[in-house]
Amino acid sequence: MRTGAENGRLWGANAQAWADFQEAQFRPVTEAVLARCAIGPGSAYLDAGCGAGLAAQLAAERGAHVSGLDAAEGMLAIARRRVPQGDFRHADLEEFPFPSHTFDVVTGFNSFQFAGDPVTALREARRVAKPGGIVAIVSWSEPERMEFTAIARALKPLLPAPADGSPGPFALSNEERLRSVAAEAGLAAFDSVELDCVWKYRDLDFALRALSSTGRTAQAIELLGAEAVDRAHRDALAPFRQPDGSFRLLALFRCLLTRA
Repeated sequence: MRTGAENGRLWGANAQAWADFQEAQFRPVTEAVLARCAIGPGSAYLDAGCGAGLAAQLAAERGAHVSGLDAAEGMLAIARRRVPQGDFRHADLEEFPFPSHTFDVVTGFNSFQFAGDPVTALREARRVAKPGGIVAIVSWSEPERMEFTAIARALKPLLPAPADGSPGPFALSNEERLRSVAAEAGLAAFDSVELDCVWKYRDLDFALRALSSTGRTAQAIELLGAEAVDRAHRDALAPFRQPDGSFRLLALFRCLLTRA
């Protein structure tokens, strides 16, 4: 079951808001992973599920030759503007449009868990990596351990119940499951690190614009409308309001580093 067409439609629905309001929340994690992968001058780098191109932009600033793939044309258009020298292609995570043994490093920032078959997607990542190259899989950590989960769960009553084992934001959050999927894809894990990141929104309007930009939110808006989604997000954000009117939430990520 390929999910690219549906994910591309949903994640492309509000791509500019994602780039303007939400994507920067991931920057500390992205920078930490790129450093851990030793991205530098001359590195051949691919970001799978590249979105609006944050990781590609940061890798290019380090001197890497960057490529990206994503299912959302709206996201790719922004990535191409940000990194004109990059090679960005519209594709499904289960079929990379690049030759075998091309990249020193392949990353997937919160992307592989949305593949219909993450093992197939990771096999593709292994295929396009050079022998011994790094494939870095970055996913949410266990949902019960972070504050962001309150936001993710706010949409649960607004969306159809997912089928067991279906793709979703927390499909690879369990480390044992993540390692198992990577091993089945032929990847050899050599390091695992948990990375924390405090998300900061300067006011409620900014927070609502940021949270409205995700694929799951786009789906909820299609079903019940923007007003219902904003109301759910306002309620979920309330416990995290600071005295100055801003909002702060802890998010946790796991990065599994593997070799092709």
